[in-house]
Amino acid sequence: MVNHYLPVTRFLNPFLIPIHLWQYRSLIWMMGWREVVGRYRGSLIGLGWAFIQPLLMLGVYTFVFSVIFQARWGLVADESSTSFALILFLGLIGFKMFSEMLNMSSDMVIRHRNFVKKVLFPLEILPIVQLLSILIEAFLSLLIVILGAFLILDHIPVTALLLPIVWLPMILFALACGYFLAGVGVFFRDVRTTSSVLTTVLFYASGIFYPISAVPPQYQFFWRINPIAALVDYSRRVFFWGSPPDWGPYMIWLSLSVVMCVSGFMCFMKMKRAFADVL
Repeated sequence: MVNHYLPVTRFLNPFLIPIHLWQYRSLIWMMGWREVVGRYRGSLIGLGWAFIQPLLMLGVYTFVFSVIFQARWGLVADESSTSFALILFLGLIGFKMFSEMLNMSSDMVIRHRNFVKKVLFPLEILPIVQLLSILIEAFLSLLIVILGAFLILDHIPVTALLLPIVWLPMILFALACGYFLAGVGVFFRDVRTTSSVLTTVLFYASGIFYPISAVPPQYQFFWRINPIAALVDYSRRVFFWGSPPDWGPYMIWLSLSVVMCVSGFMCFMKMKRAFADVL
């Protein structure tokens, strides 16, 4: 029988965390897929909405930003409105992964309170289940970007293969925040409102619909130290412009994300002992 109340100090070795979670891989995949399908259960189109919604969003962004506001990235001379929308949409996919994880983690344990008093259920898989469902939908949206790039831009640079590597720090950072907010949200119910405000601020401060180069030089430092802004910028570099990320800052963000992910997991494991008393 698996011991779900292992000492937190056991996970000081970060390699033990994925080993511990790997034993629940079947349960994680089953719950993650059920989470995705459950969002569209009862609708006529069902899972088809996972494709239709991104397409509708892409059409709206194309019209609003490139037709009404006449916005351009200004990096190529023959930039079209549709290519502008694709570049914007790719950045939005990356940001949406992070923002959805923040917004849905604060009441995650509360929504699954029926699992809390089940001694045999590993609550620590809940943030991973949530992240998996977000990644599945992000992949479906990415397929639309890939198809659009082939139809509109005629090619995708080979550096696009680096996109999963570029997204890795953001995924780990989102998981770290998910663990921390899921634990704290049990004790402080206003965490959800705080995270919602924070994601709104980050949306405008992460260069989603404008290049970081458009920010006045005296303020660019604050955008450069924003990991979401940096990783959104790297995503566009490797996928559209054929240039690799700045590996120095990237490795710093990756290292910090790993440390935060381990810390968030340990905090959650420590806090979960008191969940049953609070709920």
